[in-house]
Amino acid sequence: MKSTRRQFMIMSAAGAATLALNSKVQAQAMVAETDPQAAALGYKADASKVDKAKYARYAAPQACSNCALYQGAAGSAAGGCALFAGKQVAAKGWCSAYAKKA
Repeated sequence: MKSTRRQFMIMSAAGAATLALNSKVQAQAMVAETDPQAAALGYKADASKVDKAKYARYAAPQACSNCALYQGAAGSAAGGCALFAGKQVAAKGWCSAYAKKA
């Protein structure tokens, strides 16, 4: 089968679109509390379950949604975090790297 330049361009564009969509799908994976980096930071998907004896810095209103590192939209259930590239954290979550949003 002889390929034409037009077919090559169409297939290249389709391949690029597939790769772009694939990276978006992968970016939506949630961080697991058992993930080594998450465990090291004391990440909990539900801030009310944080061990207050182990993490004395934790205070009741602190959550990922009001952290400076949180990249999700306001009101969303989950969003990106600068610490967990390519993964999302729960908006109601918390970790020891919490920094109050300005």
